[in-house]
Amino acid sequence: MPLSRRRTVAGALSSLAALAGPGAPLGAAEGRLTLPGESFTVTDHRAFLFAAAGEAPAAGRRPWILYAPTLPAYPDEAERWMHEQFTRAGVAVAGVDTGESYGCPAALAVTEALHAEMVRRGYSPRPAVLGRSRGGLWAAAWVIAHPEWSAGLGGIYPVYDWRTYPGIERAAPAYGLAPADLAAAAAELCPIERIDVAARAGVPVCIIHGDQDAVVPLGPNSARLRDRYVALGRGDLVARVVAAGQGHSFWEGFFHCRQLVDFLVARARAGAAD
Repeated sequence: MPLSRRRTVAGALSSLAALAGPGAPLGAAEGRLTLPGESFTVTDHRAFLFAAAGEAPAAGRRPWILYAPTLPAYPDEAERWMHEQFTRAGVAVAGVDTGESYGCPAALAVTEALHAEMVRRGYSPRPAVLGRSRGGLWAAAWVIAHPEWSAGLGGIYPVYDWRTYPGIERAAPAYGLAPADLAAAAAELCPIERIDVAARAGVPVCIIHGDQDAVVPLGPNSARLRDRYVALGRGDLVARVVAAGQGHSFWEGFFHCRQLVDFLVARARAGAAD
């Protein structure tokens, strides 16, 4: 690993320790989504597992979805229907709380620990990945770092460029860098700048995003991801639902998108069948 990369990771690890200590037990936050599942810890970070309904497939082949952002308020009540569709289809959902870490290297290391724990429990090494809003940074960072462990990437108005949200000033502490240094390292650390890795690896994508989103603009995030795939001749791997007239909101259509749900179920199953 280059020295500059080691310093970046070391800084991010130090920063994450301050930003994201052990989380509260699942269900402790008011309004938290309640589904049959489990709360546990991974490297001192709160993790959750929504178990799949019915009889589990053979060990090592249990399909699941890696969810982000896992925070005290997320996943939330708005997502209840969606997560129920996953679990009823025999697909589990899991995530780990790394705080407001915006897909930084230290957050990725904790997610790798969750992945190892899920595999130890008999789940597939290749989950589908779902990122909602800023969770898109976590999700994209995962598929870039581990395309071999990524059956597909889904998004609900996802962020892929931290320059658009939360902005460099707010993202920099999570990366253990000064804002100017983070800006200078965008080619190495900003997910949208490295999404070509996922495209070349053939990771399929399905996104729903509003065309009036002023918080996470469609153009530099979901649209740019698609453009990068198209430029590499992999545009056929990207399905994008553009919600006309919708912004960054709790509009039910974002969370009841049958195309996105079916995509994630199919990709999780495909990952488990490999």
